Amino acid sequence: MNRGFSQKSHTFLPKIFLRKMSSAGARDKPELQFPFFQDEATVAALHECKTLFILRGLPGSGKSTLAQAIVDKYRDGTKLVSADTYRITPGPRGPFSEEYKRLDEDLAAYCRRDVRVLVLDDTNHEPERLEQLFDLADQYQYQVLLVEPKTAWRLDCAQLKEKNQWQLSADDLKKLKPGLEKDYLPLYFGWFLTKKSSEALRKAGQVFLEELGSHKAFKKELRHFVSGDEPREKIDLLAYFGKRPPGALHCTTKFCNYGKAPGAEEYAQQDVVKKGYGKAFTLTISALFVTPKTVGARVELGEQELQLWPGDVDKLSPSDNLPRGSRAHITLGCAADVEAVQTGLDLLEIVRQEKGGSQGEEVGEFPRGKLLSLGSGRWVLSLAKKMEAKAIFTGYYGKGKAVPTHGSRRGGALQSCALL
Repeated sequence: MNRGFSQKSHTFLPKIFLRKMSSAGARDKPELQFPFFQDEATVAALHECKTLFILRGLPGSGKSTLAQAIVDKYRDGTKLVSADTYRITPGPRGPFSEEYKRLDEDLAAYCRRDVRVLVLDDTNHEPERLEQLFDLADQYQYQVLLVEPKTAWRLDCAQLKEKNQWQLSADDLKKLKPGLEKDYLPLYFGWFLTKKSSEALRKAGQVFLEELGSHKAFKKELRHFVSGDEPREKIDLLAYFGKRPPGALHCTTKFCNYGKAPGAEEYAQQDVVKKGYGKAFTLTISALFVTPKTVGARVELGEQELQLWPGDVDKLSPSDNLPRGSRAHITLGCAADVEAVQTGLDLLEIVRQEKGGSQGEEVGEFPRGKLLSLGSGRWVLSLAKKMEAKAIFTGYYGKGKAVPTHGSRRGGALQSCALL
């Protein structure tokens, strides 16, 4: 950098560089070292998603600077919603119930308009408040990125007393601090596909189900999918697997149960997880598979992805010794009364069978590849050309229960189903 630049002009460099979609400014500023600034593949992928950036942090920690930098980076199709605009003083929400009501109404209005990048600037130190925001994200099918400033003084109340615009005392700040000292863990971490990749994979899955349902070899094995008193000539697999995930598809890495699951805290604290959070990855899909309970896509993890993969999830029994990443999958649908966790278990059964030497019987050729029958109602479409899917590594923070999902611009309810 030119040493002749003044300190005053230097303060404007990050904004200029961000507007040019360059990562140089982020490299120079430690507080802007996030994948969504530095990594151009991530920037491109986020342009294909609906993302709610939820900023958290104490007053004066650098949230507003970070929020504005996100807006400057993503520009068109971006909206900043700041608690400051509604004259909300950081602290308990009770005295500002009307102000928060207006803020939430405006935030929901932007969601209905399908604004691609929403940035919420507030302390967000209360779990109850975060849960409200996660419900909103579920309703309008936004992925969530929880972002905290990386400034050196972000938890130093003595320094923050001088920096915050609300003239809050060190004691006031200390009261807010407990809710921000610990990471808020999701229900699960995973790779969440962009809208374009989700639609392409969902379509491929639908075509596969239509072709499989009409195939003569499958019709001979209908007993695995229908009860004895039902007609056995044909089955509508799209209707059979009617429990389908709304919004973006995903590949789970670690089930955390908000920090209560074994190993959740340790997983979240790994450097590779922290650095990978909010970053884009390209997932490789090698096959589609169907069992009497689930339909899914088999994900082939590369070296980068395997670094984020837990070491204890590729087993059906303690004695199993399956290759790392064997369970990596994307749920495309489940039969009635079947939970999404079953998809990964079904895939492990298939991998275990393959490892035992049974690759299945080739019974047909589909446009996308070979159809294999593995018995017991298990079918695999081995893709002649593997699919690639862009995805963002983040967490799912919602309740994981049935939610009414909305058709954004039209505002009407589309469906109500569980997040898989």
